[in-house]
Amino acid sequence: MARVTADVRVSPTDLGLSSTDLIGIYRDMFTARAVSERLWLLGRQGKVYFLVSCEGHEAAQVGSVYGMRAGTDIFIPYYRDLAVALALGSDPIDMVLHALGKASDPYSGGRQLPGHYSSREMNIVSGSSCVATQILHGVGTAYASKHRGEDVVSITYFGDGATSKGDFHEAMNFAAIHKLPVILFCENNGWAISVPQDKQMVVQDIAKKAEGYGMPGVTVDGMNVLDVIRATRDARDRALRGEGPTLIEAKVHRFSSHSSNDDHRRYRTPEELAAERESDPVARYRSLLIDISVLNEARAAELEQETMTKIDAAVDAAEISPDPVPGAAYTHIYSSEGL
Repeated sequence: MARVTADVRVSPTDLGLSSTDLIGIYRDMFTARAVSERLWLLGRQGKVYFLVSCEGHEAAQVGSVYGMRAGTDIFIPYYRDLAVALALGSDPIDMVLHALGKASDPYSGGRQLPGHYSSREMNIVSGSSCVATQILHGVGTAYASKHRGEDVVSITYFGDGATSKGDFHEAMNFAAIHKLPVILFCENNGWAISVPQDKQMVVQDIAKKAEGYGMPGVTVDGMNVLDVIRATRDARDRALRGEGPTLIEAKVHRFSSHSSNDDHRRYRTPEELAAERESDPVARYRSLLIDISVLNEARAAELEQETMTKIDAAVDAAEISPDPVPGAAYTHIYSSEGL
């Protein structure tokens, strides 16, 4: 039953995307890159104490969102999924408020580590700080949707390192047995922090792990946003037909260190890092849009400047936003009923 495919190579026409859709995808990808870079700078200035960047993962994350039904489906991200939250409707200022731990942080009011995105309105379930536990949460929401008879698909995200955890295997098994409407979306950048994939597992394609659970496993070029959209759409359609879960492995490159507390230059060579940058998904998609005359250089530069201006304003506003009061740490923790 399992299958492995690579390099789907679809076109915008194949996907039925309008020029507005295609430009919106680029805006989301560029915004995610620019926000990540700005937050990294704030971290180096000592204003943000911990960060996980999405640089290199933008096509995989944005493409997965465009392959789903925002506002209907359920999204369970992990700590690197900044672009997922943006593509679903978060604003750059939300990201900055969150990273700075401000009282008006829309995700947690300054209570959570950066990268814990959540929104009832956008159907984003808060991720967990523990690696791989959100996979179980995604399977749980899918079980609830099936029980209620809803045409809703859950998508849960994780990295390659998470597939070495028991949570991953338990979730895969349960989802397969119950034919749940869930997509297990692995962003495989080849590194579990500083441990390379070949030190974690023998197989080269994580999608092959689906074979043990009788579900399809699809490997896709995660640096090509259109390929990701198609793979995600196919998995979603399959789930809605009642055929159960799909494991998607989006192969990507991680352009930054694992986190702001890591230095990938200690275990990766400058030549390796430079070579990976040659497949930059944001630049690659920009070139495609120019080649097919959806964008030109002038319009692309204008869009990019608009985004940078918005991010500048977001940082200025967030930095002067009030910090949480100490007592707020105890709200939403214990019930006050009967006290």
